[in-house]
Parts: sequence; structure tokens; C-alpha cells
Amino acid sequence: MYAAVLHEYGAPRIDRFDEPQPTGDAVVVDVTAVALSQFDVVHASGQHVIKPPVLPAVAGNEGIGRLQDGRRVYFAGPLAPYGSMAERTLVRSSNLIDVPDGVDDETAAALGNSGLAAWLPLSWRAQLVPGESVLIIGATGIVGRLAVQAAKLLGASSVIAAGRDPAALERVRELGADAVVALHEESDLIRAYNSSVGAPVNVIVDYVWGRALEAALHAADTGARIVQVGRAAASADMQLSADMMRAKSLNILGYATYHVPHAVRAAAYQHLANLAADGRLIVELERLPLSEVEQAWSRQRAGVRSRLVLMPGL
Repeated sequence: MYAAVLHEYGAPRIDRFDEPQPTGDAVVVDVTAVALSQFDVVHASGQHVIKPPVLPAVAGNEGIGRLQDGRRVYFAGPLAPYGSMAERTLVRSSNLIDVPDGVDDETAAALGNSGLAAWLPLSWRAQLVPGESVLIIGATGIVGRLAVQAAKLLGASSVIAAGRDPAALERVRELGADAVVALHEESDLIRAYNSSVGAPVNVIVDYVWGRALEAALHAADTGARIVQVGRAAASADMQLSADMMRAKSLNILGYATYHVPHAVRAAAYQHLANLAADGRLIVELERLPLSEVEQAWSRQRAGVRSRLVLMPGL
């Protein structure tokens, strides 16, 4: 079969790869759509905290496909050396989630880890209550834009979107943000938050870390929940004031999708797919044939504003 194969750590290239064979609880999935993410790029580089693949291996960590009986599924974590960026892959049956009718394969693929990393930090980790206010740091990214919409769908009274790109912030307004905060490195971020946020916020979801989150804590309400999801900032460090932690009784929560129970992930994914099918959740994506994986990889490394979805059948 044809696949995006890693012969060395870095970028894959299209090549022949051995066909997967079902064994034990592992089943073969005919892949129809694969979302390319920054996680794929970093993992394939061999520099991620998760153990890198043993080479040669097929790139890709999630996708949409069909089983031999026609069942359409979302899958994550294919069994090495197989990845999702291939005509077929090998996945444990316990890792499969049925895809609802009404949503196309490419949207279903783009909703995988991106959708879960937008929805579950709010619904499952922060336990957002309708009527609470939410601040999304890193709202101009693919996941952040979904998180803004998720907060609204979950009943947030107001959603404040923080990000660096002015044009992207305007797009986030169109997607439902009530206010925006421009994150410029040279600016007074505490003042920027305070001038845009208004009343203190109940929940902060952070995809950036560093100064952006450090300053945002000044806008947090007493007892606020801060959910840390990603680190887009250059620095892995930030200053956390013990006085502020006590004075505001802050709750700082880490989040990783692989810690979420499978049943919770499955229910959230299917709900997101139904929202997208109904037009209540906008998923911005671009379809590309799998044969263009090298170009897509370069674009992902440079930064993209819509999810690139590779289609083996194109």
C-alpha cells in the first residue's frame, strides 16, 4: 500500500509500506481522511515527550476510516509501525469511536484531537457552568477557535478571546467571541486584559503559557479554574505568585486528552460531530490528497489557520 513513511525523524514521504494484518484485538481500518496537526510534526521529529516511533514507520496519529463491515469510525493511536497517513492502518478495536451520520469524513477527521482539546477542557476539566465567563488564551489557533465556539455552546455568558494575530481575532469575533485581547509581546498585557475583560472571569483555558497566562491571572475571579492545555509560547516557564494563588483561591488544572476516559471522549466526539453536521459548530479545514503530504507538512510547520486534512482516496 501507499503511505506517508518516516525513514528518518523529520518529514515523511510517500512510499510503499507493508499491509497491516489484523491480530488479537487489532483491526484493519481503510483510511478515508487524516487531520495533520502540530503534534504529528513534533512527534515525527523524535522530540516529543511521547516515545518516538521506531523507524521506518507510517506518520499520523488519528483519522477516519471504515472497517470491513462498513462501520465508519474515528480512531487515534494506531499500532506501530502503522500510522494514520496510509491507505490502511491497524488500530485496537477499543480505540474506535463510531462517527455519526450527517458529517463528512474530512470534517470528522478535523474534529478529532482538535475538537476534543477545545471541548473537554471546558466541559470535563473545568466543569463549566452555564452563565460563567470564559477567557480563551490562544484563541486564534485552530483549537482556540473551536474552543471559543465550544464555550458559547456550553452556555458561557461571555467569551473573551486572546491572541496575537489581529486579522484572526476579527475572525474569532465572527465565531462568537464577545471581546478580544491582542497579545503583543511589547505591550502591558495586564492592562490589555483588564481593558477588554470587564468583570473577572470564572474559567481560563490556556493554549499558550508564559506571559500571556501570567498576566491573565490578574483578570481571574476568586475561585477561578485555569485549564492548561498547550504551550505555544517560546518559554516553558512563567512566574506564578503565591500571594495571588491564595488571594484568589485559584485552581490550576492540567489537561491532556489521553487522560480522559474513553467513554467520555467518545460521547464528546459524537456530540461535536452532530453539532458540526447541524451547522452549529464551524470547522475550518482544507482538503489535500495524501500524495501532497510533504507540501502539507511544510505548511503545517510554517503555521496554518485551518486544519489540513489528507485524503488517501484523492
